[in-house]
Amino acid sequence: MDGHDWTEVVGAFGLFALVTTVLTTLIWQFAATRRAKVQVVRELEYRKIAEEAVATQQKTEIQLREIGETLTALKGRMDALERILQTVE
Repeated sequence: MDGHDWTEVVGAFGLFALVTTVLTTLIWQFAATRRAKVQVVRELEYRKIAEEAVATQQKTEIQLREIGETLTALKGRMDALERILQTVE
């Protein structure tokens, strides 16, 4: 082999390395972009779940407050009924 043949081999190897590097970089960037999009979608879903949880907690708090008020009213009525029954005895 003379010097010209070695130049072709080195050039072909260099071209192969360049193409491989470019393709690897493109695939890597495509995958990174796709992962970022998936992460954004996941974060939006988590945000939706969190908002639903907060709304449910607020609704539960209102219901508990109403139940507490009802129990307080019932306790007052029971106390009055007990006083009446003790008076009757």
